[in-house]
Amino acid sequence: MKSLTRKAACAALLGALLAGGAIAQASAPLPPVRNSGPVEYLSGGIGADESAAIQSASRQWPLALEFAIKDRQRADFAADVKVRIHDARGNEVLQATSEGPFLLARLAPGSYAVEATLAGQTLNRKVNVKAGQSAREVFLWDASADKTRS
Repeated sequence: MKSLTRKAACAALLGALLAGGAIAQASAPLPPVRNSGPVEYLSGGIGADESAAIQSASRQWPLALEFAIKDRQRADFAADVKVRIHDARGNEVLQATSEGPFLLARLAPGSYAVEATLAGQTLNRKVNVKAGQSAREVFLWDASADKTRS
């Protein structure tokens, strides 16, 4: 009887440890929130845990940007992307360099022009941020923007 109780206790402890590890892994810490003028933002996503955490958190941010490089076979995440965002009046509201393939920004509802530059190649997008919603925009460069494959 003692052996059965001990096995059950060990199994319960192992289950609790495994569940705790899964919870810790699912809630990987987000990169620090920074400011560019009045706008809060965070960037990153290097590594599977941080990438998953940012993608999960993106639903709570008004704007989510994703950066990638596409060649014939696949798409690779891009980092070190220079980002500038202007409001409808042309005022720059955010200037930052993304430290990974994701940048989340807390923007007020409105229309914005987003400029993303990687290896001297600039892509432009118009985005409309609506109250209570999360806008998402993907920037995809061709393989010539990938400095690491030259």
